[in-house]
Amino acid sequence: MNHDKYDDAYISSILNTVKTVAIVGASANEVRPSFFVTKYLIDKGYTVFPVNPGQAGGEIAGRPVVARLADLPEPVDMVDIFRPSAAIPGVTDEILAMDPLPGVVWMQLTVRDDASAVRLEEKGIRVVMDRCPKIEYARLSREIGWNGVNSRVISSKKPIMRKGFQSFGIRQR
Repeated sequence: MNHDKYDDAYISSILNTVKTVAIVGASANEVRPSFFVTKYLIDKGYTVFPVNPGQAGGEIAGRPVVARLADLPEPVDMVDIFRPSAAIPGVTDEILAMDPLPGVVWMQLTVRDDASAVRLEEKGIRVVMDRCPKIEYARLSREIGWNGVNSRVISSKKPIMRKGFQSFGIRQR
């Protein structure tokens, strides 16, 4: 797969089918991007499991924290990674040891490891690199347009509201 550019339909299909997310590198610090993403995904109805060995046993955004992926209490649909690119091979090893495997591995902005992407895709796992699910959700649902940001999505249709505070659904094209 070409990881330099993703079709909106690919991203939308992931965000529409994923229900449970493990966030590797989630932070309890409310000014860190990983905290924003954790809180945002929870607010959008996803079940989120923060993964952070330094915070294990505590809570982040009201969710219990585990030390590593092997400690997750249930299978997850997606692993979202907030770790530097150099750490991705080790996280990939942890992911490939999971049973069952997640359907998606998402690497945050500036995080990319093509060799790990190949390893994951060989096991049937969809991969997104150098993107943020919070930004992509907001862009595809047109929430990001509320701030004057160009979402690259033009439509005269009224957005479909989902449950929750200002929660738009994402529709696949």
